[in-house]
Amino acid sequence: MKSVRTTNPPTAEPPEDLGHAALAASGILPGLDALATVLLVLDKLTLRVVYANPPAEALLALSRRSLAHMTWHDLFLNGEVIDATVKELLANQYQATRLDLVLERTAQEPLHTHAIVGIPENAPDFVIVELIENEQKLKNEREERILDQAWINKQLIRNLAHEIKNPLGGIRGAAQLLEFELVQRELREYTQVIIKESDRLQTLVDRLLEPHRHPYIVTEINLHEVCERVRSLVLAEFPQGLEIERDYDVSLPELRGDKEQLIQALLNIVRNAAEAMREQIERGQGRIVLRTRVARKVTLAKRLHKLALELHVIDNGPGIPEEIRDRIFFPLVSGREGGSGLGLTLAQSFVQRHEGSIECESRPGRTDFRIMLPLG
Repeated sequence: MKSVRTTNPPTAEPPEDLGHAALAASGILPGLDALATVLLVLDKLTLRVVYANPPAEALLALSRRSLAHMTWHDLFLNGEVIDATVKELLANQYQATRLDLVLERTAQEPLHTHAIVGIPENAPDFVIVELIENEQKLKNEREERILDQAWINKQLIRNLAHEIKNPLGGIRGAAQLLEFELVQRELREYTQVIIKESDRLQTLVDRLLEPHRHPYIVTEINLHEVCERVRSLVLAEFPQGLEIERDYDVSLPELRGDKEQLIQALLNIVRNAAEAMREQIERGQGRIVLRTRVARKVTLAKRLHKLALELHVIDNGPGIPEEIRDRIFFPLVSGREGGSGLGLTLAQSFVQRHEGSIECESRPGRTDFRIMLPLG
């Protein structure tokens, strides 16, 4: 009996693979993974998910492979709004439209988003849906305002400092020459006032210019070494009545940056907290917590980072006065008598040089400064 050789018919590609292949052939895929916003690419006819970027996976808590087997209606209970939007786009031949959506999910909190829905010219068989959480949108806008304000402050400070320095040197020099000519000793008290106040202003100007004078020296940094250095310095200043608690994530990787600048930034924040808690410290109730964590998929300065270091400085002080809460990083703004108003400005400058950010939440009894530093 002759043996009959059989051949298996070629396996058909799963529909999701065909859809992804067609999308890849359109040439719009490169770069989508790097976007910080949530992005879904849907088949125009079925609204099946053909592509999801990493922020979409994180938001929906589903892998790209799982999403490829789902439609928009599987993801959201009120998905019909996208049907209507796509039909409107096709009917009016628009390329994109914007709308605010409250997307309802089974057994989960609804998502309040701003959506951009478009049909790309190079891939007319697909619909791109970009979702921006309203909270994230507000956060991005706030961060952009902070960066713009920091840049304006930096330019203003540099120009103002240089304008002050030149006449200040002349005033001090003239006071010294005048002092040599004075015969009456009691009159020299006035020239000493001029000289001392000139020196005080010179010190203030030097502090304003400090971030721009420091070279940026990049090394491998263990963030916990920075925390321990600052902890020991502040406890030396406040040996009684203050507890600085450690809450470290020992799995934190090292980061690249300028160790001295990060020490100075953190020292300014922790020292400010201790100064604000003098009443609590006198009662033996002053408490600061240094907490470190790893954050994933973080947007800093409009860039998406897979990993970032998160450092909290939490104190149990009286809180930041409400009238200056939105201006604490501005130069010369201080919430306590005798403060220079430069500590937090300098801290923000040093952190921003590391492409990081500082945020603050404050209420009586709890103030939390959060520093975010990108990894890689």
